[in-house]
Amino acid sequence: MSEPLLTVQDLSVAFGQGGRETLAVDRISFDIKKGETVALVGESGSGKSVTALSVMKLLPYPAASHPSGRIAFKGRELLGLPEHEIRTVRGNDITIIFQEPMTSLNPLHTIERQIGEILLLHQGLTGEAARARTLELLTQVGIPDPAGRLASYPHQLSGGQRQRVMIAMALANEPDLLIADEPTTALDVTVQAQILKLLKDLQQRLGMAMLFITHDLGIVRKIADRVCVMRSGKIVEQDTVERVFASPQHPYTKDLLAAEPKPQAAPLNPSGETVVKTDELKVWFPIKRGVLRKTVGHIKAVDGVSVEIRKGETLGVVGESGSGKTTLGLAILRLVSSDGTIVFMGKPVQGLRFKEMRPFRRDMQIVFQDPYGSLSPRMSVADIIEEGLGVHSPGMSEETREQRVIRALSDVGLDPETRFRYPHEFSGGQRQRIALARAVVLEPTFVVLDEPTSALDMLIQAQMVDLLRDLQKRRELTYMFISHDLRVVAALASRLMVMRDGKVVEAGAAADLFKSPKSAYTRALFAAAFNLDIAPDGATAQ
Repeated sequence: MSEPLLTVQDLSVAFGQGGRETLAVDRISFDIKKGETVALVGESGSGKSVTALSVMKLLPYPAASHPSGRIAFKGRELLGLPEHEIRTVRGNDITIIFQEPMTSLNPLHTIERQIGEILLLHQGLTGEAARARTLELLTQVGIPDPAGRLASYPHQLSGGQRQRVMIAMALANEPDLLIADEPTTALDVTVQAQILKLLKDLQQRLGMAMLFITHDLGIVRKIADRVCVMRSGKIVEQDTVERVFASPQHPYTKDLLAAEPKPQAAPLNPSGETVVKTDELKVWFPIKRGVLRKTVGHIKAVDGVSVEIRKGETLGVVGESGSGKTTLGLAILRLVSSDGTIVFMGKPVQGLRFKEMRPFRRDMQIVFQDPYGSLSPRMSVADIIEEGLGVHSPGMSEETREQRVIRALSDVGLDPETRFRYPHEFSGGQRQRIALARAVVLEPTFVVLDEPTSALDMLIQAQMVDLLRDLQKRRELTYMFISHDLRVVAALASRLMVMRDGKVVEAGAAADLFKSPKSAYTRALFAAAFNLDIAPDGATAQ
C-alpha cells in the first residue's frame, strides 16, 4: 500500500464570534492517495468547503481555529506552517478551483495577465515564455481560439469557458493535489459533462490526486473513486463509490440517494383552458457599433417561438445557457419588449401599456433563480410577501393581509412565526421557499419558475419538487419551469420544449420526448443529464 498523499486526521474547525464558538467540522478523518479522486458530499453547511479551505489554510484566522486534528501533505504537517511557508505549497503542490469563477477571476485583468501572474510568482516566467505556457494551458483545457482569448476579460467568456480558465490557472504549476469546490454547479449539463471529462483526462495525464466537493451524487458516480458523506460537520460514511451507491449504511446516505430526481412525467390536460399562448414571439437585441451607435446586427435571443400552456400543466423549457429560456419567460410576462402575439387567459396582452398590464400582473408571477438577489435584505419576510397584496389589493384589511401571508408561508412549508425575520437569517432552500410564497400569496394562475432549484442541495431540491407538485394540485397552478437540469424537469413537466440559439429544437409531451428524443441535440442533452445510452434510432436506454 502506497503512503497517502494527504492525510486529514481527527480534524475539527471552530469559528468564534462574540465570545461564542461554533463547531463547523467535528473530528473528521480521511486520506487521499496519489492519482485518486475522493469526493466530499453533503448538504450546505455540512462542513465540506470549510474542510477544503483548512487544507490550504485559507480560513479567516484567527476567527477560525482548529481545536483538534492534523493535516499532513507528503508527510509534512500543514496546520502549523507559518504563512510564508504555506505559500510555497499553495499553487505549487495544492491548488483549488472555486464554485463561482466570475467572483474568483479579476474583472479588470485579461486572461493572459491572470494566468501570467501565477507563472511569474511560482516559476519566474515572463514575456514570450509566459505567453507560450499560457497558450499551452488554454489549449489543454479546451478553450476555442486560445490565442484570440488572451486579451479577453472574464465577462467576455461563457460560464463554461470561465471555469476552464480557472482550471488552467489551477494546473499551471502541475500540482499533486487539486481541490475542486462545486466546480460544475452553475453549468449546463452538456458543459458540466465536458468539464468533468476534462478534469478526468488532465488527472490521468498529470497523475494528480483530486478532492472533489459536491452535493450532486450523479457527479460523484462519474468522477470519484471513494466518497465521504458529511452531515453537520461529521463524516457519517466513507467507502468506495461502488460500495456506497450499492449498499449505503447510514440513514442520511440512503436519504441522499433516494432524493435524486426520478423521471416521472406529469399528466397532460388536453381539454384544459389555454392559459398562455404565443405565436412567432421574437426578442431581438440590437448590436450597435461606431461613434454614431449604428445598429449592425441583432442578437436573436428568442426567434419565432410559439408556445401553448393549458391550465394545470407544467411546460418544461430546457437548453444550454444563452438558448433563450429565461428571455422567453420574461417576454411572456411582458417584462422585456418583444414582437409577436401573446395571449393570456384568452386576452391579447402584447402592446398593452404599463397601467393596462397591471390587472394581469396578479395572475402571472415569477420565481427567480437567485432568491438572495431577488429578496430585499432591508425588508422582513412578512413585508416581502405582503408587498404584492398592497399593490393589487389596496383595500384589503391589515388583518386579512396578515392571514394571507401566514397561509402562504404554511403552504410552502415555513413556520409563519419566522415572518418577522430577514432573508439573511434563512438558508438557500428556505429563501427559495420565501420567493415562492411571495408569488403564490396573490393566488396567481400562471407562475414562471426560472431555475428555482439550480443552487440547492439534493435533499432540498427533492423537497422543492414535491412542494411545487403539491401547490400545483391544491391551487390549480400552471407552471413554466425553466431549467438546464433535465432530471428536475423530468420530475415535473407535462410538456417539454428544448431550445437552442433562440429557437425551438423540439417540443411535445414530456413522456414521449424523454422516451424517444428526435433531434441529435436533445439526445446529447439527455445523455449528459441521465448517463443514458442513446440508440441510433433516438430511443433511450438506462
